[in-house]
Amino acid sequence: MKENAKALIAMSGGVDSSVALHLMQKEGFDCLGVTMKLYEIESGCASSSAANDGAAVAAHFGIPFEVLDYSEAFRCEVMDSFAETYMAGKTPNPCIECNATMKFGRLMECRAKKDCDCLVTGHYARVEYDEEKSRYLLKKGLDETKDQSYVLYRLKAEDLPFIRFPLGKYSKSEIREIAENLGLFNAKKKDSQDICFVPDGDYASFIEKYTGKSFPEGEFVTGDGTVLGTHKGIIRYTIGQRKGLGLSLPAPLYVCEKRMDTNQVVLCSNEELFTDTLYAEALNWIAFDAPKEAFHCKAKVRYKQKEADAYVEPLPDGTVKVVFTEPQRGITPGQAVVFYEEDIVLGGGRIM
Repeated sequence: MKENAKALIAMSGGVDSSVALHLMQKEGFDCLGVTMKLYEIESGCASSSAANDGAAVAAHFGIPFEVLDYSEAFRCEVMDSFAETYMAGKTPNPCIECNATMKFGRLMECRAKKDCDCLVTGHYARVEYDEEKSRYLLKKGLDETKDQSYVLYRLKAEDLPFIRFPLGKYSKSEIREIAENLGLFNAKKKDSQDICFVPDGDYASFIEKYTGKSFPEGEFVTGDGTVLGTHKGIIRYTIGQRKGLGLSLPAPLYVCEKRMDTNQVVLCSNEELFTDTLYAEALNWIAFDAPKEAFHCKAKVRYKQKEADAYVEPLPDGTVKVVFTEPQRGITPGQAVVFYEEDIVLGGGRIM
């Protein structure tokens, strides 16, 4: 490490970013804490309480602290995208978008402007240099139960040398123990679980209020068009959903398709939710440049899902075809598919 190395610490006010700051100080870095103001809410990583808690943690460690107002960019790049994707019949992951455009977009720009050597976050992942490949790699966090590499697949390969994830080699319980030993007030603070700008989890109500649009009732149908009942607005349903349909059925049925042109929600049996093939767009490759040949790897289509064997075929239009050895349940357009080789993130894309 060079003398007087500086680290920009992204601070949410939670235990993870607080311990990340401590670990960087322990390594000898001069640290600057920043919290992004993204949206006016009471709790979560984008809230005013996060800024207050971030300031308190910064004071505890005796470092400078700033609040950066990125609320307009967040609205345009994350919230607008979330609403538009839902209205197109797909299911977005706004945390992935926020990581790409805000945490590792705007904050990487801030790092450069403030002449900091690295950007530090409290994610459970690792960045390591591979001598053989002569490039930096994104890897899973060692705590498999907390690994966040899935939501980081859009990190740019050229940014990895300037990113540090100090928590990547720790378990969550170890991080809380460190925080308690440091006397941090947030040592037992609960992790944020919901989308920050939809804290109650009611995505449909948020979209209606945010866009000013209403979504009329329509038909629940089977794949062959048989009408089963009436739905309460097509944006209120997502692939794989069974609860909350409001139907009395002789056997459980699940949402398997949303037909936006006819305002119909298609229901099917659990067995029909399984498929072995998907197509993905907007690819981002980390471990290597965009592949020209097909390859085998592990892949997963949900954050908490276990990776499965897959065959990835690059297509001429820049998309990929992914074929799993075993069919996967509820593959959902708008979500991400992320590719792995052991603990290395190869890259990923958006499911079409």
